[in-house]
Amino acid sequence: MSTRTEGAGDSATIESRADLVAVFERGEKPRSQWRIGTEHEKFVFRLADRRAPSYDEPGGIRDLLLGFTRFGWKPVEEGGNIIALAGPDGGISLEPAGQLELSGAPLRTIHETCAEVGRHLFQCRELGEELGLGFLGLGFHPTAARADLPVMPKGRYAIMLRHMPKVGSLGLDMMLRTCTTQVNLDYASEADMVKKFRVSLALQPVATALFANSPFTEGKPNGFRSFRAHVWTDTDASRTGMLPFVFEEGFGYERYCDYALDVPMYFVFRNGRYIDCAGESFRAFMDGRLPQLPGERPTRGDWKDHLSTAFPEVRMKSFLEMRGADGGPQGRICALPAFWVGLLYDGTALDAAWDLVRGWTAEEREALRRAAPRHGLAAAAPGGGTLQTLALEVLAIAEAGLQRRAALDAGGASEAGFLEPLWETARSGQTLADRWLERFHGAWGGDVTPVFAEARF
Repeated sequence: MSTRTEGAGDSATIESRADLVAVFERGEKPRSQWRIGTEHEKFVFRLADRRAPSYDEPGGIRDLLLGFTRFGWKPVEEGGNIIALAGPDGGISLEPAGQLELSGAPLRTIHETCAEVGRHLFQCRELGEELGLGFLGLGFHPTAARADLPVMPKGRYAIMLRHMPKVGSLGLDMMLRTCTTQVNLDYASEADMVKKFRVSLALQPVATALFANSPFTEGKPNGFRSFRAHVWTDTDASRTGMLPFVFEEGFGYERYCDYALDVPMYFVFRNGRYIDCAGESFRAFMDGRLPQLPGERPTRGDWKDHLSTAFPEVRMKSFLEMRGADGGPQGRICALPAFWVGLLYDGTALDAAWDLVRGWTAEEREALRRAAPRHGLAAAAPGGGTLQTLALEVLAIAEAGLQRRAALDAGGASEAGFLEPLWETARSGQTLADRWLERFHGAWGGDVTPVFAEARF
């Protein structure tokens, strides 16, 4: 989840609906300025006992964050606590139970992205060796119950933890026990945004299946390949899901603005603290009728904060955010931007991907979204066949798109090589989750704890 930062103009008061839409319009960039932003989370655990460390304990999360300052990262504080860091590779932040996230810098190529990932993980390992900490690449915590996990001292998390049980049964699991990899991508115009939004939203379940990596809950198989993805189906229906309106005629910035306005609020940030506004209406805030701040109207920063509290499978801010993948190993972190850049940053690939999904109904898209977390690549796909067959088609489109992009490294290799882990998964039909389950029922003898060694970065 986002760590709050103030941008230029964020203190300006929202005067009209046009100011809300302008946030999306300002995201438009010519192709030459399109960038790739990759975010990835990992669980932090004590090597001695596999316990999630608290914030304050010696060698815990605070000490870990302070350790990054030796690499040039600058602390970001809230209430006197360091809760994030800023640096040339983007930002490092904390998820609610201390999951560590790198929100990478906007970069030109996946070669640069993968180098950034490597630098970050090198720093994690160096600090982990000193502090007795490990970093786990899974989508859902394999052993911990909710009560076993610490809560980080961030104001927005306290508000969300109180609110989540009122709107869904799995929201606390989303906050405390999940990790994801996400990619943020640009658009050139409203029409370009619409096409990219539709293609990526329809194909998000393909990413869910290819990156499925969360088959365990509290030490046992949970019946899913991606339990992390399933968690989102019962977190908060008002701010999650497949957004059928994206495929309706006339969809654009205005329609997404309407959706975001209808998402209930969580908070407003004022004078260094978060004010609990859970369940309130941003529309009322626009009219000066927010009970917690009577007569006050929102700023552009308030609107950007609010946009960050919607959690659909694809989210728009001033870019499009791909949200369907589990956290996983380094090769998968590099593979996710390759997958989406290949599909969305090449016009021929985007057209081919749209031709693949344009005939799907809302019911078919939702059915695929529900089936992928449980069945992975064995799920039934629209039009017959399985998600495995569909994934092979989609990967072929993405690979061709990356080849045409011709973004080569110093050795002359294209970005298409980063898709290799996904090709191996799609051809075999075996997700990472399937392989962990095979080990659990075989070599591990029904004991999940070996995953801490085998899935460790």
